Amino acid sequence: MMRKLNSGALLALVAAILAASAPASAQQTQQAGGAATENTQDMQAITREMQTLKSRYADEVRKLRELEIRLQALTARVQAQEGVARVQAIQRGGGASAQGGKATTALAAGVNTQSATPRSGGGEALVSSEGSTRQEPTSRSVEDVLQQQHVLFNQPLTLEVGLNYARYDRKQLTLNGFLALDAIFLGSIAVEDVASDTFTYTFAARKGITRDLSASIEVPLVQRWTTYQKGGAGGSAAAVAEASVGGDVVVGDVTAGASYRLFPETPTRPEIALYTSVGIPTGQAPYGIPWNVLERGNDNFIQFAVPTKQPSGQGVWSINLGASMLKTLDPAILFANAGVTHTFSKHFADLDNSSNTISPGSVDLGNAFNYGVGVAFALNERMSLSMSFSERLNGSARIRPDATGVWEKIIGSDGNAATLGIGMTYALSERMTFVGNLGIGLTPDAPDFSITAKLPFTL
Repeated sequence: MMRKLNSGALLALVAAILAASAPASAQQTQQAGGAATENTQDMQAITREMQTLKSRYADEVRKLRELEIRLQALTARVQAQEGVARVQAIQRGGGASAQGGKATTALAAGVNTQSATPRSGGGEALVSSEGSTRQEPTSRSVEDVLQQQHVLFNQPLTLEVGLNYARYDRKQLTLNGFLALDAIFLGSIAVEDVASDTFTYTFAARKGITRDLSASIEVPLVQRWTTYQKGGAGGSAAAVAEASVGGDVVVGDVTAGASYRLFPETPTRPEIALYTSVGIPTGQAPYGIPWNVLERGNDNFIQFAVPTKQPSGQGVWSINLGASMLKTLDPAILFANAGVTHTFSKHFADLDNSSNTISPGSVDLGNAFNYGVGVAFALNERMSLSMSFSERLNGSARIRPDATGVWEKIIGSDGNAATLGIGMTYALSERMTFVGNLGIGLTPDAPDFSITAKLPFTL
């Protein structure tokens, strides 16, 4: 009985515990369900906020792109306006121009400011007459190089003064006799030396007529000292006779020329220009100048004589036709030129150098072919350096004395003058540039060396 009562009590106790725990479990389940609902709502809220921020971000990016496009358009417009103002200032004479003439040594250097479209600050596309574009550097040093190496079109009047010094020294060994026993020379030995120092003062003017046409004129003044030496004077191999001639400043041959731009430069093609020049015989011709006889032999044959004055020109008309090419690869500039010179024959009242005789006749100096190539580099905004090579091949000259009426070739009158040039330009001011060039002769027919200094000034 005691055991039964205990079992009943135990069952009642378990039932009471279960009854008490049932409401608690339901309450926990209800609380868990409420927490899950709250988390879901939070996730939905965060998702909506993220979508809103993403939409705003897309709008801001679109606005930034629109502002960037507007800024680029305004920048291009401002640069174009600045370029137009600069060209207008240059056309009024407010900026420095470039050489206009020399497509040879002095870097007779042409850059391509020849396009009618202005350039802006650091380099921009220029529109040529053909509608093509090219990237044009605006460095002042590049402009100065182009000024010296190529013709510039549509530019204001440019005046230029220059000075050129050339040194020429040539020796010739003369043997008058014969070899005895194939080893002993019997006769006289004379060493002839002709040394010449020439100063040429040039005054030039260049003007761009149109966008594709330019004209120039150059007037030189020549001052030359020549020293003649001859060994074997008086029959003695140790004696040397010497005489000097010159020193007067005389007018040389005036040159007038014009250039026409055939093709403007494009990103894939160099600028090509045609040029022509005419040499006017305004200088002293080398024909008919009397010579002073300083020594005669026992047979009264002239052994040593020198001219009374120095020539300053060719004495004949000439015309030069050629083409020049230029390609800008900032900061480098490549240039080249080639041309042919034709001289016209002319009759002179006297071709002899003797004051006792008169020998009228005609002279034909022959034709010549010249070419040159070079490269220039802009070191900074104001200074540039260049190197060039030029060569001139002269044909043989002929004379036709009136007494015979037959053309006679002058032996040894042909020539090959090759020169290596090293040049520099430096901007002194907005309108003036200093141009220097050193020429080194590579063949006997070229001067030993030459130094050139020029000051182009833009009005």
